[in-house]
Amino acid sequence: MKHDAAARAAELRARIAHHDRQYYELDRPEISDADYDALLTELRALEREHPQLITPDSPTQRVGGAPSGRFPKVRHAVPMLSLANGFTPEDVGGFIDRVRRFLKLDAGEPIELTAEPKIDGLSLSLRYERGVLARGATRGDGTEGEDVTANVRRVADIRERMRGHGPPEVCEVRGEVYMTRSAFLELNEEQVAAGRTVFANPRNSAAGSLRQLDPEVTASRPLRFLAYAWGEMSEMPADTQWGMMQWLERRGFPTNPLSRLCRSLDELLAFHHEIELQRATLDYDIDGVVYKVNRLDWQRRLGFVGRDPRWALAHKFPAQKATTVVNAIELQVGRTGALTPVAKLAPVNVGGVVVSNATLHNEDYIRELDVRIGDTVTVQRAGDVIPQVLGVLLERRPPHARPFKFPKTCPCPLATPVVRDVTAAGKESAVSRCSGELACPHQRIEHLRHFVSRRAFDIEGLGEKQINLFYEQGWIKEPADIFTLARRNEEIRLEQHEGFGEVSVRNLFAAVEARRTISLERFIFALGIRHVGETTARSLARGYGTYESFREACRQLAGGDAEARQELDAMDQIGETVIESLTSYFSEPHNTGMVDHLAREVRILAAERPATASPIAGKTIVFTGRLEQMTRDEAKALAERLGAAVSGSVSKKTDLVVAGPEAGSKLTKANDLGVKVLDESQFLELLKESR
Repeated sequence: MKHDAAARAAELRARIAHHDRQYYELDRPEISDADYDALLTELRALEREHPQLITPDSPTQRVGGAPSGRFPKVRHAVPMLSLANGFTPEDVGGFIDRVRRFLKLDAGEPIELTAEPKIDGLSLSLRYERGVLARGATRGDGTEGEDVTANVRRVADIRERMRGHGPPEVCEVRGEVYMTRSAFLELNEEQVAAGRTVFANPRNSAAGSLRQLDPEVTASRPLRFLAYAWGEMSEMPADTQWGMMQWLERRGFPTNPLSRLCRSLDELLAFHHEIELQRATLDYDIDGVVYKVNRLDWQRRLGFVGRDPRWALAHKFPAQKATTVVNAIELQVGRTGALTPVAKLAPVNVGGVVVSNATLHNEDYIRELDVRIGDTVTVQRAGDVIPQVLGVLLERRPPHARPFKFPKTCPCPLATPVVRDVTAAGKESAVSRCSGELACPHQRIEHLRHFVSRRAFDIEGLGEKQINLFYEQGWIKEPADIFTLARRNEEIRLEQHEGFGEVSVRNLFAAVEARRTISLERFIFALGIRHVGETTARSLARGYGTYESFREACRQLAGGDAEARQELDAMDQIGETVIESLTSYFSEPHNTGMVDHLAREVRILAAERPATASPIAGKTIVFTGRLEQMTRDEAKALAERLGAAVSGSVSKKTDLVVAGPEAGSKLTKANDLGVKVLDESQFLELLKESR
């Protein structure tokens, strides 16, 4: 059963990562918010049941998408993270129970929570210095966003100066940029009259308007702003969430007047129902209600798990539904060779958005629903992207409809066989995969697209269109070829090809040259190794420090070196799935040759050490035994917040073991290896000055 869970978790991570890339990097979402949330919810449930399956690159451990590269990048002093989702009253009750357990609260102790409508817009951070607007930045990937200061100055709701006397030295106001429905309809009428493209929905319209290269275009768009949070603060004027929102309002920032302070689960659910009934009459789009623990000292203790604060929950509304016809079923081949069937739908309006595509996930999903070309299907939409197919209306099935036969060969020119992975338990995975690996043109092109994408090498001007052209022409077959393009241009003469000129070619080569120096974590992520996402790449980079150490460890791993495998397994949250992926990748001569060619063309920087000056920054810590002054989750969150890595096992690379009563084999191993051991009180005393 454990092997089945591991295989399902790996499959979910791969599918979610694919949809993240489609949404955040390519602006080509394939599934609805509801469909995406269902995948994420299933993965969270699996990881709760089997904590050993949590990997650093899991979608539950990160947030958002990378900055677009069109604006200067801004690093957030305090990360802009995401929210966990709930869909049922039981989910909300479970959230409150988890807060109570984490804080060790008595059953009768009340927990106040704020509740506010969740506006569907673009997250924005406004930094004020001595009360004057200094910078506006989008959320981006949560750590790094885009500097859109010139544009936010054109939004009427955003103040140049905070209201009132004695503003803080630094105050980051966070909220949502949005467009009302009525303003959106008027804007689209103007777009039609001018012969320009219309927007799909208010959210996309707001996001596109704020991220215009010409601030005057932003100024012409009817954008609004609502504040709901804060980032870096030089001083805190209140000790509750509700108090902070009242302070922001007094300082001149609009907040949602529908927000409410609730003191019980029943009050939260009643508010959710009330807002859902008002949803159709509101002049802006919302997709749920957000609950936040009111006391800020409790928020600090609760901290974060992965990309989500433990002290907040987004309670989503049920999805909206419609029916339409499946005109065709097409297959898309991803970077890892996974074949994803996509239903091409007769366009249908679902909740105000016209949709025409839906993912069918895999062969088993099609078989289970018995979806056929020509069928009338029910679809649902919980966001502004492609819907989920819920089922088939059999009474409307045309007589000529035949069961869909999943192909046995890849749609690529090589027509390589399609296989299904087999788990350690001998069970077939749901994912069908082209067996051609990098010999398959689809996979090779997807690898190259991934390599130049924003979160990898981030090469401006080398997008999907250019990669396709350069690959078809034979100019780029592997990543290293990108860095030899300029040297080979006397033969290629790129400026003589349609769509290119001397200036654009010069800019492209300059952009390539600018990326010849790369951080180790980005380099590892760019390789496109299965199950090695951004967070895993960061863990590997910090674990090995330099490219030379990483490459040598992978060489030893591929050669079957047990010590190299044990060393990798001791890294925090690096599990068997990642180890097997690295072993497989570096056992293939084509891959190692490609990596070595690339390494000779670029300069790979050593991993950065955490910036925090705490006494445990950069150290690897293991907790064992029973903790009495805080929960295990609270201890781990505290250590990670102060720059430490928390590991689940003791090894020669462990710096510190914190041992409580009933400590077992981990304490014994720490003593055998000579690792420093502290009890809980000594550990807290060590951190006293850092908290």
